[in-house]
Amino acid sequence: MESALALDCLSALAHAHRLTLFRLLVRAGDEGMAVGELAEATGMAGATLTNHLNILRRAGLVADERRGRVIQCRACYPQMNALLGFLTENCCAGSPGAACTPCKPKPARSTAR
Repeated sequence: MESALALDCLSALAHAHRLTLFRLLVRAGDEGMAVGELAEATGMAGATLTNHLNILRRAGLVADERRGRVIQCRACYPQMNALLGFLTENCCAGSPGAACTPCKPKPARSTAR
């Protein structure tokens, strides 16, 4: 994946509603979800949902297919995997067999005094 395409994908996912939509579609698997199901699951208005889905489509992260009167959307796993590959391609300085360990989250600050 080229840097410009990775930026398009990351930009598309850099919004809470679009990230939620994409995660719902990834969870739905190959069958995907109908636009109406996505609207019901997220509570988004039709125009808002359409706008967010169009941004994800342009980034190649979502594809859809018309089934009669229903538009079925699904996550594009090859594009998602290409983005993950791009983000991790230089992981551990490219050492074969090296297992990268994620950063440990910082403990939450206590607000009690």
